[in-house]
Amino acid sequence: MQPFTTLTSTPAPLKVINVDTDMIIPKQFLKTIKRTGLGTALFAEMRYKEDGSENADFVLNQPAYRKSEILVAGDNFGCGSSREHAPWALLDFGIRCVISTSFADIFYNNCFKNGILPIVVSSEDLEKLFDDADRGSNATLTVDLEKQQITGPDGGTVTFNIDPFRKHCLMNGLDDIGLTLEKKTKIEAYEDKLKQRAWA
Repeated sequence: MQPFTTLTSTPAPLKVINVDTDMIIPKQFLKTIKRTGLGTALFAEMRYKEDGSENADFVLNQPAYRKSEILVAGDNFGCGSSREHAPWALLDFGIRCVISTSFADIFYNNCFKNGILPIVVSSEDLEKLFDDADRGSNATLTVDLEKQQITGPDGGTVTFNIDPFRKHCLMNGLDDIGLTLEKKTKIEAYEDKLKQRAWA
């Protein structure tokens, strides 16, 4: 998993509340078990018209936000079903950080397991960040995970809280497998003991 330390990007404003996982990645794209290739289907029902052409009004189709790595979204982001394809699609599109006032628990946990930083901020701070995002390519946000701080284009800052263990995992690029491999020496020593007992 790619470590997350600092990230600077033009933030994309998605001023929609209760964005559920079916909106993030519609059910017809859930057949794959690969984590790649889902970026084109991200927000498919909002990004594309019925004929398959792009909806020019959707934020990620606008020139300023096509390469956004930060998404500023409305309350209760990631609600609905527990599909892990939702963070897979966000990450495959290029989004490494989602900022909102609240997240659904399962989606929130899945983000950390896939290298995405979900940040919870107050309603007042979210409005400030929406204002920054509305400025398009003229404005960028910098997210510093070590300092737990978001810096806006005018130098203003927003601080955020994060569980220390999750912070450690993100900063070191550790998913569940990576955490297990950190204990490789102890695991191998234990297995050697079992082998010796078996032959005793």
